[in-house]
Amino acid sequence: MQETVIESGRSEKYYWQDLWRFRELLYILAIRDITVKYKQTFVGVAWAIFRPVLTVLVFVFAFDKVAKIESHSTIPLQIIIFTGVIFWNFFAMSFQQVSNSITGNANLVSKVYFPRLLMPLSAVAVPLLDFIVGFVVMIPFLIYKGYTPTLNILFVPVFLFLAFFASFSLGVIFASLNVQFRDFQQIVPLVVQYGFFVCPIAYPISSLKDFSWFPIYQWLNPLAGIIEGFRWCLIPNYTDFEWNSFIPTIIFITITTTLAIIFFRKKENSFVDYI
Repeated sequence: MQETVIESGRSEKYYWQDLWRFRELLYILAIRDITVKYKQTFVGVAWAIFRPVLTVLVFVFAFDKVAKIESHSTIPLQIIIFTGVIFWNFFAMSFQQVSNSITGNANLVSKVYFPRLLMPLSAVAVPLLDFIVGFVVMIPFLIYKGYTPTLNILFVPVFLFLAFFASFSLGVIFASLNVQFRDFQQIVPLVVQYGFFVCPIAYPISSLKDFSWFPIYQWLNPLAGIIEGFRWCLIPNYTDFEWNSFIPTIIFITITTTLAIIFFRKKENSFVDYI
């Protein structure tokens, strides 16, 4: 790693330059998180497969066999749930990891100088690895079920990129607040738990379109457009996704990301006082 000269006021004057200069630290933190996550586990990253598969089995059994809920989509329920769960796991895990990134690295915060924004950025490494592993498994499953992905699959990075910024921006805000008020550490699991049911994960968005409050739902839930877009990338002839549903998503991500970075920078210098 390059040697960095510490000078008075440097953290303010050269913050964004230092963010690039410390890129090796970003890599080190990311590798450390992945190693710690799967250290002394019997199946390792295979947990990235087991978690979504078990979730799909539980929800298919609950919705289809027990509750016998009728689907408004021609797509099999297990495909709807599988594609939704893979995406949601990435967003939810990223949000949780980023939210805990500052308090989880308290020893670094209190000892050495580096742009603290590196910690939330590196926290996305584990969710991204899990997503890649789950995604690789999901493609053969779709082909087996007769839904061979088309060239739309090339747009997956676009929706993943949007999901990253959605989770990162919200996570950074919670991470900043969590340093001083540990109550936010208890709120994050609740947001993830309830968000799973509020977002169209275990059901297609078409099942909501007949309700009068659906336009309001789209604006208040910008993740819905990303989730449906992810399905559009993977499921041939998927008609439930509409590009105009991206408008709330883009507005939400732009506003939250801008506010999150401003808020984080204002709070960053006080982190050491509360760690």
